[in-house]
Amino acid sequence: MSCYEIEALRLGLMNVLGTEDRSAREHAETELAGHLDGPIEGLANAESVSEIERHLDAALVDLEEEIAATDTDDPEYDYMRGRLVAVRDAERAVHRLTDQGESVLSGLGEAHDVLHETFPVDE
Repeated sequence: MSCYEIEALRLGLMNVLGTEDRSAREHAETELAGHLDGPIEGLANAESVSEIERHLDAALVDLEEEIAATDTDDPEYDYMRGRLVAVRDAERAVHRLTDQGESVLSGLGEAHDVLHETFPVDE
C-alpha cells in the first residue's frame, strides 16, 4: 500500500523548491508508478505552491470518494482513513507554507517602504 498523495506532494514540493535529491525523487517516482493520472499527476508535476494547493485539494476529494465507496469491512479501509488524515495534515502544512511565504513577501514590502521613508530618493 502506498500513499500516492503524499509521494506526489513530495515531488511537487521538490519541483517548487528546486530540490535535487535524486534518491528521494526516484523513490517517490517508484511509489507512483502506474498511478500518475488526474490530481496525482498534477500534484507530482506542480511548479508552484498554488498548483500544489489546487491539485492536493482535488486529490483529497478523490480520496474521500474512494473511502466513501469502500466497504468498512475491506482490509484496506482503515489504512485509507489513515491516509486521509495524513493528507489533510499535509494540506494544512502546505497552507502554512503559503501563509509564511506571503508573510515574508509582506515583510519585504514593509522593509522597502521603511527604507525609502528613512532615505528618500529625489527624482
